Amino acid sequence: MSNENSKLEIETGVTPYPIQTLTDSGDAKTFTSNAVLFSEDGINAPVIRPNGLLTGGVASIAASGSNNVIDLAALTMNLNGVVTSVTAGVDVAVTRASTDVASISSITINSSGVVTVIKGVDSTNATLSETRGAAGGPAFIPVGSVEIAQVRTTTNVAGVFTMTEIFQTVGTHLEKADFPVFTVDNFNATVAFNTPLPLSHTGSVAKAVYASYADPIFAEQNFANDFVPAENSHSVTSEQVYGATVGTSATTLGQGSFTAILKDGITDTLIGLKNKTLFFKYSQDRTKAPHILSQGKLGLARTFNASDNPKVSCTISADAESIERAS
Repeated sequence: MSNENSKLEIETGVTPYPIQTLTDSGDAKTFTSNAVLFSEDGINAPVIRPNGLLTGGVASIAASGSNNVIDLAALTMNLNGVVTSVTAGVDVAVTRASTDVASISSITINSSGVVTVIKGVDSTNATLSETRGAAGGPAFIPVGSVEIAQVRTTTNVAGVFTMTEIFQTVGTHLEKADFPVFTVDNFNATVAFNTPLPLSHTGSVAKAVYASYADPIFAEQNFANDFVPAENSHSVTSEQVYGATVGTSATTLGQGSFTAILKDGITDTLIGLKNKTLFFKYSQDRTKAPHILSQGKLGLARTFNASDNPKVSCTISADAESIERAS
């Protein structure tokens, strides 16, 4: 099939989305956005801010020595998509069970950035539970709040808390902004955590994940030709050993490329995009939906011939292989 009806489009602008919540796809692991693609063009690159502690926030025995209180160190955190500083909490009151049974209280920062204690349901005995909302277990945390620590008691007798009653295990008693770790998929405009987020908030939902990002706007590159997607190549090396040959394979990601004829080689739109990380969209038939998407840093090598229009050889230095899409 001839490629004379092909079309190459380049990211020349973006539609920005200010900081907003991403949507849980249903597995508490992959979160979707309102974009089709995530641009990486400079200040428009995605900024991901899951709710959670960034620094500080150590819970400890109250320096005052008073009964039924703890101290909480000053902290910074992601809260509602904003990096927020919270002052130290001194003598934060924790209510014990009404009778001599087990009880768990969660030390949280609410959606307004205030230290708030959320008490779980008292047990019927001295047994603690790890189940949210269960008797003797931690409470569900209000949506928009962040859990920083838990205080676990098995008696209603007033007294100074000990460090064995204060718990801050990341992922169990403490919500960290950087745990679990996540990856950003620019081709699908999603954020994926390596393990599902705990469903520890009211309604059995995960903590909120916020992001700012931008969707690319494409414009056709006139007089383009010879598009090459960024693709993997594979090689094999081998070593002869006694009675056999041992082979090892390796994968290398090659640069994408294309050429174009320019107007003057100086004021062309393409020249202003050099060294930027952009999306490139190649359609083999401009009247049909299937296309190839590449994302990478644009490199230029211009040629100014005395008898022709300026020409440019362009490279696409990608971090990932180009993908094919049917629509």
